[in-house]
Order: sequence, then structure tokens, then C-alpha cells
Amino acid sequence: QVQLVESGGGLVQAGDSLRLSCLASGRTVNWYGIGWFRQAPGKERLFVAGVGWSGDSTYYADSVKGRFTISRDNAKNTVYLQMNSLKPEDTAVYYCARQRTTFRRVEMDRSEYDYWGQGTQVTVSS
Repeated sequence: QVQLVESGGGLVQAGDSLRLSCLASGRTVNWYGIGWFRQAPGKERLFVAGVGWSGDSTYYADSVKGRFTISRDNAKNTVYLQMNSLKPEDTAVYYCARQRTTFRRVEMDRSEYDYWGQGTQVTVSS
């Protein structure tokens, strides 16, 4: 079993920054890609960013490209999402998830992820 716990969310103003963390425990996630998704009220859960197992490959949704940075520290079993220049439309619950297949390229489809955290709320006021 794998447990993923997100932290770092909060209420900020437009233009501010936040850093989300996703701490993994249980079985190792070091050989798996990790993705961040977000879900706004009444909307579907969407891919935000993903990082490959080694940390060398990253991929971003167009809406966050240039503002968000994903990284991972396998020694700490933690994946980070640095969010800069936040906008009100970034308001959502943010989830991290583990890809179901090892050593695979970053996937945007949430069906490619098997373990999910409980989410952390990010609210950006205008």
C-alpha cells in the first residue's frame, strides 16, 4: 500500500506563491511518476503537472506553464509543486497521485494513476 499526503495549501492573494508537498509512505514511489491534479467545485479533476520517476522529465498543463514548477526529492519521498503568480482561477483542491506503472513517461490521463492523496485546498483571492 502507498499513502500520499498533501500539505501546503491555504488562502492567498492573487500574485502570491505557495509550495505544495506530497509525502509518500508505505511502499516506495521512487520508480513511479507522480502527478498533481486539481479539482474546482463542480468541475472535473484535471492534470496540472507531472514528474517522471527520476525527476528529469516534467510536464505541465498549458494553464500553469511558466508559473508552476514540479520537482521531487526521492531521498525524502516527497514531490513538490511550487506555484508562483497565483490567479483566482487556480483555486481548487489539489491532489497528488502515483502513476500505476514504473519507469513510464509522465501521463496526463488520471486513469493512469492508482494511488491518490486526500487533497489540499488552495484558494486565491482577487
